[in-house]
Amino acid sequence: MNLPNKLTVLRVCMIPFFVAALLWEGGADRNFRILADVLFAAASFTDFLDGKIARKYSLVTDFGKFMDPLADKLLVCSALICLIELGQIPAWVVIIIISREFIISGFRLVASDNGIVIAASYWGKFKTVFQMLAVILLILDLPALRTAANIALGVAVVLTIVSLADYIAKNRKVLTEGGM
Repeated sequence: MNLPNKLTVLRVCMIPFFVAALLWEGGADRNFRILADVLFAAASFTDFLDGKIARKYSLVTDFGKFMDPLADKLLVCSALICLIELGQIPAWVVIIIISREFIISGFRLVASDNGIVIAASYWGKFKTVFQMLAVILLILDLPALRTAANIALGVAVVLTIVSLADYIAKNRKVLTEGGM
């Protein structure tokens, strides 16, 4: 397994520790929230790093194309679900985001059955960046950053919808014709 794929696996392995830190004492312990934020930010950074290394050194693999977006989904969705539990975001926001992820995953499964691997789009990458930024700000839960967190979350929701529409438009042949 190459380094980018190891970073992707590391990101997945960090999720339970992140969730435990964020939900410790019902999210009320400031030190554990900071730990959760550091863990989330570090896991998010591995997303940037693994892609950069994979492209720079020609280490792009089908495993990475499949697992990297899945690792991002697991990380972000875990965070968003925790933030619902902590009363920081409404469930409808998370429903939109998770619904998009299920739809995209379904497309990827159909494509995979036809021997096609679909990599993440730029819209999807922008969406992920804004989701991660929003989560980092929301975990901090500082009054001075609340507006910035809400703006980042709003942009993330818009990009979630735009990236879904773009993905469906570009890959509809996977469903209608079984190929590209």
